[in-house]
Formats: sequence, structure tokens, C-alpha cells
Amino acid sequence: MMRFLDSLSWPVLAFVTIFLGLAPFVPEPHVWEKLKMLAAGELTQAIDIFDFLMHGAPFVLLGLKGVREVRKAQSGE
Repeated sequence: MMRFLDSLSWPVLAFVTIFLGLAPFVPEPHVWEKLKMLAAGELTQAIDIFDFLMHGAPFVLLGLKGVREVRKAQSGE
């Protein structure tokens, strides 16, 4: 998993996060809509859960890569 994170370039990951993670931009991003549904307890249909995972995955990868980079910098690798 760590090798996979290291192989992802920052520009590509940022591009994917912006365009897949935030699509569609109007009226509101899917990930934001699904987060609101999750908070309200309305995220129950399989298609909504899949949609949330698909649009949320780039944010998770971006966060994991950021944590990995910080830890590598702290350990002096």
C-alpha cells in the first residue's frame, strides 16, 4: 500500500481529487451532498453509498499521501 501511495504524483492526485472528488460542481459536489446525507442518517441506498465511496476516495488518498510524506520527512527518509 505504501509503495502505491509513493507512486502517486501530487499533481495527478490533486487533479483527480478536484475533478472526480468534487464533480459535479453545480448545484453542489456529490461528496458534499453525500456527507450531508450521512450526517442526516439518509445514506442508506447502495447507489448512494457507492457514489460516496467513489467521490470520497480521492480525498482519502490525498490525506494518506500527505500523512505518509510528513512521517517520511520526520523520520529523515
